[in-house]
Amino acid sequence: MIIVLFGPPGSGKGTQAKLLAERYGVPHISTGDILRENIKNETELGLKAKTYMDKGELVPDDVLIGLIKDRLSQSDGASGFLLDGYPRTLPQAETLSKILSELGKSLDVVLNIDVPAEKLLNRLAGRRMCVCGASYHISFNKPKQAGICDLCGSKLYHRDDDKEEAIMNRLDVYKNQTQPLIDHYTQAGVMLTINGAADIVVVFNEICRMLDDFGHV
Repeated sequence: MIIVLFGPPGSGKGTQAKLLAERYGVPHISTGDILRENIKNETELGLKAKTYMDKGELVPDDVLIGLIKDRLSQSDGASGFLLDGYPRTLPQAETLSKILSELGKSLDVVLNIDVPAEKLLNRLAGRRMCVCGASYHISFNKPKQAGICDLCGSKLYHRDDDKEEAIMNRLDVYKNQTQPLIDHYTQAGVMLTINGAADIVVVFNEICRMLDDFGHV
């Protein structure tokens, strides 16, 4: 089972990816994790990617493709994987198809977690972070003491990219970037769209039902 996962910021995509990977026994492969691992291990492609990232630039496709191809060919993905963060453009989708073909594989399904913009705004704008990495929400996951981290006692902060203007910009960028891919995979007959506005467990159960009905698990 080979799945590509789409979802805007705040959709719960990362949480669902982890749950699905555990449920179906396949690795969750994210481009962010691939980059971090290769940089940490100082691989040739990782060091090349780091030169761009250190300058605040996007990692070029030729470097990213090499990293992804290497990761997808590893043994833990022999029976399938869940790919998160790639592709993000139509040329990348075409490249992914070629990579899978070279590995003797093909894409089974694209999961698109769809959440209304106003709900995404509420989820993201209410998020509060701690320097230790803990995350809270002013409505859904409050700390025991307002504004203070339960784990380390540090003062929580509101990330700049979690403020309303930045969130709306992030959502616009995501929509403009992803819509052509949604159209592409819909035409290919592998697109499944899930309403991600509900509770995590409800969304997860619905995804599993849709995957089972789709006939690829």
